[in-house]
Amino acid sequence: MLKDFSVQALFMGLLTAFVGSASSFAVVLHGLEAVGATDVQAASGLMALSISMGVCAIVLSAVTRLPISIAWSTPGAALLASTGAIEGGFNAAVGAFLICAALIIVAGLFKPLGRAVAAIPAPLANAMLAGVLIGLCFAPVKAIGFNPLFGLPIVVAWIVVGAFKRLWAVPAALAAFVLVLVFGVDIPDGALGSLEQSLVPTVEIVRPVFNLAGLISIALPLFIVTMASQNIPGIAVLKVNHYDPKPGPLFAVTGFFSLLSAPFGGHAVNLAAITAAMCAGQDAHADPKRRYWASLIAGVGYIILGLLAGAVTAFVALAPSILIEAVAGLALVGAFSSSAMSAFQAPDSREAAAITFLVTASGVSFGGISGAFWGLIAGGLMLALSRLVKIWKDRAQSR
Repeated sequence: MLKDFSVQALFMGLLTAFVGSASSFAVVLHGLEAVGATDVQAASGLMALSISMGVCAIVLSAVTRLPISIAWSTPGAALLASTGAIEGGFNAAVGAFLICAALIIVAGLFKPLGRAVAAIPAPLANAMLAGVLIGLCFAPVKAIGFNPLFGLPIVVAWIVVGAFKRLWAVPAALAAFVLVLVFGVDIPDGALGSLEQSLVPTVEIVRPVFNLAGLISIALPLFIVTMASQNIPGIAVLKVNHYDPKPGPLFAVTGFFSLLSAPFGGHAVNLAAITAAMCAGQDAHADPKRRYWASLIAGVGYIILGLLAGAVTAFVALAPSILIEAVAGLALVGAFSSSAMSAFQAPDSREAAAITFLVTASGVSFGGISGAFWGLIAGGLMLALSRLVKIWKDRAQSR
């Protein structure tokens, strides 16, 4: 196993942990607080999620030798933010988190679901991935538009270093981000003192309350959003990169770690979608069999970031969020280009792939479920219709 370690995987794993945490810290915190968590409970939930996803990533990647990336449910956190407080407060929300985790485990053990995910056509999976990634790939340009003095150093570092050594392009962009933050962003007085105070981990166990409001308002929607927006696209990303794991066991394991994090205030742990492309792509290593080390390193990074959740949150909050997104977007340019090319390569499925891409890239959600899921549905219907018409024409010509 140690013979598969590489510096390339080390860099990509560390970047994955940083991007996976920093890009959505605020969303998760806001979601937990919206359903009634206190500041202490929200920090506890954030720490529990980070440690759970880190351990889960290490276990799955080490056992399967595949680059299995794990994340918290960012769409689920956004759902919590829109739901607001329910009857029973945060205790009822934690009860709903436990129910959601149990549902994910059941879904993972239900084999027809695994077969359905495995049957996703490759052009549609690639189109969905391209649609998911394109939003972040716009971020470097938006960062320059936001503030050229902040955005340009990050992009220029990526371009210049990448021209000589592609392996070092993304680490160079990350280093430029840190320099911009240190020397360019005005740090308020007393901010460093608050960082030191945030170094001590905060843990609080929340007694769950089970009621109908939690089941209908949080548990069921959170389960649907997590499966449709994270777990299913996460499997699709692995398939795009020529990995073929059994979906069921992976879903069940993420449900188990969700179950562990829920009593501490964590809402859901699941397969990663966007950061999965970072660990499973060529930037993690030229040899697909050695890329799992990127996920292992990312898991270690998540655990460390979880223990430092308070301090990291305070540090990231000092910089405009668009700068963090810019680093992520630069890291995903290669994944976007390859998935887009693969999506539109076959003429027979090109229109279906285009519909999948457009619906996914629109970012529009229906019924609390993200466009990634609906993109696959719309593209699948178009592909099925095209095949039925082709069959009908072939039969008509044969008569």
